[in-house]
Amino acid sequence: MSIVVTGATGHLGTFVIEGLLEKIPADQITAVVRNAERAAGFGARGVKIVVADYSIPETFENVFSPGDKVLLISGSEVGGDRVGQHKVVIDAAKAAGVALLAYTSTLGSLKAALADDHRGTEEVLRASGLQYVLLRNGYYHENYTENLGPVLEHNAVVNAAGEGRVSSASRADYAAAAVAVLTGEGHENKTYELGGDDAWSLAEYAAELSRQTGKDIANSTVPVEALIGILSGAGLPEPAAAIFAGVDASIEKGELVVTTGDLTRLIGRPTSPIAESIAAVLKG
Repeated sequence: MSIVVTGATGHLGTFVIEGLLEKIPADQITAVVRNAERAAGFGARGVKIVVADYSIPETFENVFSPGDKVLLISGSEVGGDRVGQHKVVIDAAKAAGVALLAYTSTLGSLKAALADDHRGTEEVLRASGLQYVLLRNGYYHENYTENLGPVLEHNAVVNAAGEGRVSSASRADYAAAAVAVLTGEGHENKTYELGGDDAWSLAEYAAELSRQTGKDIANSTVPVEALIGILSGAGLPEPAAAIFAGVDASIEKGELVVTTGDLTRLIGRPTSPIAESIAAVLKG
């Protein structure tokens, strides 16, 4: 039996593999990647490396074994056929007879188009008959903190979120939750709504940036249509720009606030505040 992590060299997957290495022997971990060279470090530590691609079904034919626990990390191609890609993994897992498949979904409260692929994948997973876990991850701190360049250049946090609040958490927090599920017991057919302990507004985010940088960072709220134009002008394809701007509209409606406490319970500690992620990037 192995714990198998797809997308293992991505941002989230890397944290998951590192977390697993702290809890179980390396030879019980399989990292599924598209590029073996990027996984060389894990391979040197004893992790089994398998090359497979969500878009090429035959590459998943011999990835899984009976009794495996699998973490399906959602594909990153927003606007593509992510449901079809995820189905490739789910079908292969079912054929192999895995014991559990956990999927990194999104909050059940989120109505924006960004959630559509996740809802479709959840339907496929439930219909498969596999024992599953839905890790409905809220927004990541890094969705904001890894894009500070334009913010610091223009001294403004441009958004369409109004006074809405976000219960974000760090990638490390969400990864720790996945590790807890994969190495623990009693999670079969459970759905976890995951988010940070403290919800914050974009105005508060701008104020924290101002405090840490010593600059006057404004909170600049614009209509959704204007934000789509700004994102498109910055080089994002318009369909993707519309999807991300739609998330801001959902924030304004309160759809990214999480009050379940599921994330803290799974990881056994408070979640990391966004101020820590800001500080880490600024020290960079």
